[in-house]
Amino acid sequence: MISFANAKINIGLQVLGRRPDGYHNLETVFYPVQLNDVLEIVEGEQTKLISSGLEIPGNGNLCLEAYEMLATDHKLPPLQIYLHKVIPIGAGLGGGSADAAFLLNLINNKYELGLQEDTLMAYARRLGADCAFFIHNKPVLARGIGDELSDIPLDLSAYKIVLVKPNIHISTAMAYRSVVQYTQEQRLEAYILQPVTEWKATISNDFESGIFNQFPQIYGIKAALYEAGALYASMSGSGSSVYGIFAEEVKLPELEVQHQVYYLD
Repeated sequence: MISFANAKINIGLQVLGRRPDGYHNLETVFYPVQLNDVLEIVEGEQTKLISSGLEIPGNGNLCLEAYEMLATDHKLPPLQIYLHKVIPIGAGLGGGSADAAFLLNLINNKYELGLQEDTLMAYARRLGADCAFFIHNKPVLARGIGDELSDIPLDLSAYKIVLVKPNIHISTAMAYRSVVQYTQEQRLEAYILQPVTEWKATISNDFESGIFNQFPQIYGIKAALYEAGALYASMSGSGSSVYGIFAEEVKLPELEVQHQVYYLD
């Protein structure tokens, strides 16, 4: 059984302060985009992850954690989990969270566990702050640590999205250390439903200032997207990827020379 786990971009990201538990409150919009990893599960003698495509750093993987979590509560056979990695890692695109969330759905459907969306989202929240979004997988305004989700009527299907990934890996911890000043007010909800042409003046990502200071080449990508005619451009999440939203199809061969460039509908 095969599934295609999609990425997300963040439209705006306000860091609202540090919580007593060490996490940060934030406000952001998660928007799904069609850049996909491929997941397949096959019964085997023992449970293991077999990956291809982009290299996955470290020894752990959220997919294995997702399987073990479900197997604790439900009778499941050992599974070989095949993951073909396409979504860039350390890019602010949520690829690892997407893989784990889609695996929960895949197992639920294959073995007819009967778990409803709310239950699957509760499982997903135990794996990571943004995992629950990928169960719902629709545009949402996210608050708290990124796990309090409210639907928003946002549709970018009339636009073209260009995603640029430089050869830079930014950890979430590094990104939070780079935040210069926490946002003092929540305003994203008021701005996100304005025309895309107004977002440049109203919607920002609080991670950008610190990250751009450390990696000016990432700022250069954002500037290049605006120079190419983007209506709005931003770093996604904690970076390092940057996307531009265009009114019509565009090709950017200059950026392709140095970076991975994805043209998304």
